[in-house]
Amino acid sequence: MRKAFSEALVRLAQQDPRVLLITGDHGYELFDGIRKHCPDQFINAGIAEQNMVGMAAGLARTGFRPFVYGLAAFVPVRVLEQIKLDVAHDHLPVVFLGDGAGFVYSTLGTSHQSTEDMACTRAVPQLTVLSPADRFEMTACMDLAYALQGPVYMRMGKSDRGDVHAAELKDLKAGRLLRVRAGRPDRPALLATGSMVRTALDIAEQHLDASVWSLPSIKPLDAAAICRIARESPALVVLEEHSVLGGLGAAVAEITSTSAPCRVLRIGVDDRFSEHCGSYAYLLREHGLDTAAVQGRIDEFIATL
Repeated sequence: MRKAFSEALVRLAQQDPRVLLITGDHGYELFDGIRKHCPDQFINAGIAEQNMVGMAAGLARTGFRPFVYGLAAFVPVRVLEQIKLDVAHDHLPVVFLGDGAGFVYSTLGTSHQSTEDMACTRAVPQLTVLSPADRFEMTACMDLAYALQGPVYMRMGKSDRGDVHAAELKDLKAGRLLRVRAGRPDRPALLATGSMVRTALDIAEQHLDASVWSLPSIKPLDAAAICRIARESPALVVLEEHSVLGGLGAAVAEITSTSAPCRVLRIGVDDRFSEHCGSYAYLLREHGLDTAAVQGRIDEFIATL
């Protein structure tokens, strides 16, 4: 997925000399392509993330199209005030890229794990929030972010758990839900984003025979489509590698509570920090986001319907 991001960035930069990549001393060989092909469109702003956002805002005001890259624990979480006031308030065309969202930087501890980034950015007015699940969604989200010509936060999970689509996606629209698997109508529909789309597909294919939807757009969301799925399903299950507070599950529950009441099981990170450092697989198990634990929770939920 990171390779798809890098290739899309280089393509956009070659097509439009106003496109700039600004990094806070992160990325390294990820940006070999843009440094090689568009060296004048690459800026390493150093470990000064707040200043980096202010720089991007100033460049956007003069006609440039900045893409600002950092670890999700720093971009957007550390720089939320600057995103809000310097960029979103004036609807400037700056794209923020938060890499390593969720538990991917597992061994580096809480300071580098980001399970609150969607909750933070969802609450910022005029800010679009994207969360691609594979390389095809990444490419489509990069094109969408560029086309929107406004402030965007894109969450990059980095875990690269494999493709969920079989081919390129054309003309992705903000808010659109993508059905990646059809299933039995008497089963809860699985709605997932980012790394958890792969988990949802594995459970649906091997155990549940349920429909699976990928949501690469967290804000906005197509409320009418979510309500339609809710009416056609006995319940909804939402999966995300993010806190259950304020993320995709919360957004779906907000929509269905007023427009299409149904039961919603939110599977994500509970309101707590990690107890230990360890591998990515270990942290998924600790927080109950590994496939076996998720499948068990869905089975328990179905038994109550």
